[in-house]
Amino acid sequence: MRVDKFLHDMNVGTRSQIRKLIKEKAVFVNDVVAKSGRVKVDPVVDQVRLGEQVITYQQYFYFMMNKPLGVVTATEDRKQKTVMDLFNKVDFRKDLFPVGRLDKDTEGLLLITNNGPLAHQLLAPERHVQKTYEAVVTGQITDPAVKQFADGIVLKDGTQLKPADLTILNYSALDEQTLVHVTLKEGKYHQVRRMFGSLGERVVSLKRISFGPLQLEEGLLPGTYRELSDEEIEKLKTE
Repeated sequence: MRVDKFLHDMNVGTRSQIRKLIKEKAVFVNDVVAKSGRVKVDPVVDQVRLGEQVITYQQYFYFMMNKPLGVVTATEDRKQKTVMDLFNKVDFRKDLFPVGRLDKDTEGLLLITNNGPLAHQLLAPERHVQKTYEAVVTGQITDPAVKQFADGIVLKDGTQLKPADLTILNYSALDEQTLVHVTLKEGKYHQVRRMFGSLGERVVSLKRISFGPLQLEEGLLPGTYRELSDEEIEKLKTE
């Protein structure tokens, strides 16, 4: 790998800024001034410094975001704000992308990474990771609905869904709404909303609270994100 690519991959600066740093003799490879951006480096073996600062190479990046309402799950959109627009300049990378999607009117946990193979593994139909949603639903949801979910809901269009876990948390007689948790192992279009629609009810609000081994952090406010811990990354890799 060329040292200029190494520095660019680590978000040290733009290509022109990196060329300037090299010209100013501010870049060192194994304590030797890099006279050109073409100098080869092995990210595992060689030490790269910018002045006195050692630049450690990192190939993959992982973030947990609490996606807010009204934002599109996409890398870019000419008309609407995307989840990538929520990143600050320090953390933003062009190769980052959301793993799976949450609808514009759904909030909650979203994994964002640049690890393509892992994303493919997590989204593969034969290994689809378990996801849990917290929903507020119209009407009083009762035990018969729990059994219907466990048996596999049949949508209005005749689509047979896989068994899902429905947990009834609270019913508000005043609002005539029920707070529930729904755990799925598949991810069809608007699935949770369509599942309750098949029961004649409507989802008022929907939030994803888990994705595989990841749990939405309680203090992570909508529109904010954090890097995953090493432990969380290892759990994802073995999911």
